[in-house]
Amino acid sequence: MSYRFALLGCGRIGARHAAQIASHGNLLAVCDIDPEKAGRLAREYGAQSYHSFTELLHHQQPDLVSVCTPNGLHAPHAIEALEAGCHVLCEKPMSLSTASGQLMAETARRTGKKLFVVKQNRYNPPVMALKQLLVENKLGEILGFQLNCFWNRPPSYFANSWHGTMDLDGGILYTQFSHFIDLLYWLLGDTTVVSGFRQNTLHQGVIQFEDSGAAILQLSNGARGTLQYSINSHASNMEGSITVFGSKGTVKVGGQYLNELEHFSVEGMERPHLPVGNGANNYGHYQGSMSNHDKVYDQLIAALNDPNQYLLEAEEALHTIRLIEHIYQSSPLIP
Repeated sequence: MSYRFALLGCGRIGARHAAQIASHGNLLAVCDIDPEKAGRLAREYGAQSYHSFTELLHHQQPDLVSVCTPNGLHAPHAIEALEAGCHVLCEKPMSLSTASGQLMAETARRTGKKLFVVKQNRYNPPVMALKQLLVENKLGEILGFQLNCFWNRPPSYFANSWHGTMDLDGGILYTQFSHFIDLLYWLLGDTTVVSGFRQNTLHQGVIQFEDSGAAILQLSNGARGTLQYSINSHASNMEGSITVFGSKGTVKVGGQYLNELEHFSVEGMERPHLPVGNGANNYGHYQGSMSNHDKVYDQLIAALNDPNQYLLEAEEALHTIRLIEHIYQSSPLIP
């Protein structure tokens, strides 16, 4: 079956989705409040262009809507699409609060439609290898972990943009690093926050929240680890990594985007030879997480065709939102 898609949000990430939609289905329509952006993308893919999402849903009948609008609009846009009878693929983060995320999940249940959430870093080869080690208990008892997120976002990134605002951006754990928080849950399970702090050192007057922070987190077995994150890495992104310490092994997945197996020492095992992953998402003057949207759309089509096929849905994605909320609530902003 060829699915009919609508795309909401025609910025850089929306253009990436449009390319995948074109290779996986039929892009009926695109929508953006900027007529130039919407028109340009519509012409490229032979789609209809709209500036009102409500109008698009009234005139078109898409099977699925890909939501690529600013973070704070994900919840109302996803809910409107679900209410119109569409499945939804929502970019990260799913929402900016547990309450709005729960409303999204409840709407999906009530309408009988699927609400999927993009978490493309799960498909990075070294991340998948670490997940398999944990599933097979190859690392033994988990003793601790370290999660590092060190990127660069200069003040110019936030200029004349929704980025940096509390209502539409929400904070760097939502916009830059929600993938990392998702992987912490996916790999190690539910986590509680012991303590933390946040500060804004290089972006005063530019953003409405922190540009760096740290937290101590605890796993369900009592093991503790650390999260350290910053957008103050000089000139370029530096590192995105997770290290897991187990009684039978230690593994670090690192590189700039969790794309390299930096350390592997596991009892009775040799270092695996992993396939080369996709490159980073290139957004012109900055880069983001690895570009695995092809794999996301492969799994999306499989999950729509077969309910037994897995793709991250709203209920599971809520774990990430809850943890980010807890980190912020437990991490005072230091002047």
